[in-house]
Amino acid sequence: MTLESLNIAIALPEIFLLVMACLILIVDVFLPPEKRNLTYVLTQLSLLVALFLLLNNPSEGRMLAFNDLFVQDAMADALKLFIIIISFGVFVYSREYLQARNIFKGEFYVLGLFSIVGMMLMVSANNLLMLYLGLELLSLCLYALVAFNRDNGNASEAAMKYFILGAIASGMLLYGMSILYGLSGSLQLSEIAEAVMQTSQEGNAQRIGLIFALVFIVVALAFKLGAVPFHMWMPDVYHGSPTAVTALIGTAPKLAGFAMIMRLLVEALGGLQADWQQMIIVLSVLSLAVGNIIAIAQTNLKRMLAYSTISHVGFIMLGILAGTSEGYSSAMFYTISYAIMSLGGFGIIMLMARQGFEADKITDLAGLNQRSPWFAFIMMVLMLSMAGVPPTVGFWAKLAVLTAVVEVDLVWMAIIAVFFSIIGIFYYLRIIKVMYFDDAVDTRPLECGRDMQIALSTNGLAILALGFYPAALMSLCVSVFS
Repeated sequence: MTLESLNIAIALPEIFLLVMACLILIVDVFLPPEKRNLTYVLTQLSLLVALFLLLNNPSEGRMLAFNDLFVQDAMADALKLFIIIISFGVFVYSREYLQARNIFKGEFYVLGLFSIVGMMLMVSANNLLMLYLGLELLSLCLYALVAFNRDNGNASEAAMKYFILGAIASGMLLYGMSILYGLSGSLQLSEIAEAVMQTSQEGNAQRIGLIFALVFIVVALAFKLGAVPFHMWMPDVYHGSPTAVTALIGTAPKLAGFAMIMRLLVEALGGLQADWQQMIIVLSVLSLAVGNIIAIAQTNLKRMLAYSTISHVGFIMLGILAGTSEGYSSAMFYTISYAIMSLGGFGIIMLMARQGFEADKITDLAGLNQRSPWFAFIMMVLMLSMAGVPPTVGFWAKLAVLTAVVEVDLVWMAIIAVFFSIIGIFYYLRIIKVMYFDDAVDTRPLECGRDMQIALSTNGLAILALGFYPAALMSLCVSVFS
C-alpha cells in the first residue's frame, strides 16, 4: 500500500475528529466536575476545525483514498457540512439541559464525537466494509447515549429496545452484504454495480440471489431510518431518551441514512432499480399513512415528533424511488431541511425543560406566547415548515419531491402524499393553537444562556430564509447529482 493510494488529505476531517475524541476522553477523566465546561468547549472547537478542514479541501470530482475504501465527492462534502453544523447545534442546545439534570458529563460529548465520525464514514463509504463499520460506530454510540441517564427507567427500556432491534437490522444488512459479496466477489461498490448489471443480463439463477440480498438490505435500511413497518423502536426511543440525545438521534443520522441509501441502492444496486423501486413504494406509502395518522393521537410531544419523523421518511423515500437525478436532489434537499427543522423543534423542548420537568407533553407548551413571544414565533415557524406551509423551506422541500415523482408518471403517489400531508397539518396546527390560545400554567419568563438564544433564533430564521430563497440550498443539492 503506497502513500499515494492512502491519500490521507481527503480524510483529514474524520482523522482529526477521531484524534480529538480520544484526546477529550483522556482529558475529561482528569477534570473535576466544576471544570466540565472545558470538555464542551473542546468538543465545539473540534467540530469547528473539522468544518474548516472540510471547506478548505473541497472535492474535485470523485477522489478515492485508502485503496478505494473511502470516497470524497460532492454528495459527501455537502452532507458532512450539514452533519457538522447540525451536531454543533445539538451540543449548544444540550449544555444547559444536561447541567440541570446533573448528567453534564464528558461521555455525552465523546460518544457524540465518535457518532459523528461514524456518520462521516458512512457518507464517504465506497466499500461495503467501510459502510458497515461506519454504521456500527454510529449505532453503538447511540445505544449508549439512549441509556445515558441511568436514573430514568424509561431510558433503560428504550436503550434495550433500540439495541435489540438495531442488532437485528445490522444482522440483516450483514447477511444481505454477504450474499452480494458471494455473487460479485467484491466489496467495492463500483465492482458490485458492474456484477449486478452483468447478472441481470445473463440469467435467472443469480438474479434470484441478488433479489434475496436486496430484500435483506432494504429491510435493514428501513429499520435504520424508521420506515413503516420497521418503525416500532422510534417512538419509544424518542420518548425514553434524554431530550438532548433525542435531538442527536433525530437530526444528523438522517443525513447519514440518506447517504447509505444512495451508496447501496443507487450506486451499488442501480441495475436492480425496478425491483427496489417497488419495495420503496410500499414503505413510503405505509410511512406516510401510519406516521401522519398515529401522530394525531399523541399527547407526548416527543412521541408526536417521532411519528412525524416517520412520515417525513416516507417523503424522503418518495424522492429516491423517482430514480432520477431530480428525485435524488429533491430527497437530499428534503433530508437537510428536515434535519434543520427537527433540530429547532427539540431545541425549543430543551429550552422549556427545567430540573424535574421535561416539557415533553403538548400541554406543556400552553401559553408559550405569554412567556416568550419570540420563541413562540420560532416554534410556529418550525411547525409550519414541518407541515409544508409557505413561505417556509418545508413547503419547497415537499414541492420538489412531489414534482420529481410526477415527472416519472407516479401521479397517484403524489396524490397520496398530498392527502396524508393535509392530515398531518392538523397536529402541527394543534401545537400552534396550544402556544397562542391556551393559558400558561407557569407564567415565569423563559431563561436560557445567550448562546442558546442566538442558536435557536438562527435556527428558526434559517427556516424562513431558506423558504424565501430556497435556490441556495436547492442548487447545492442539484449540483451534487448533475
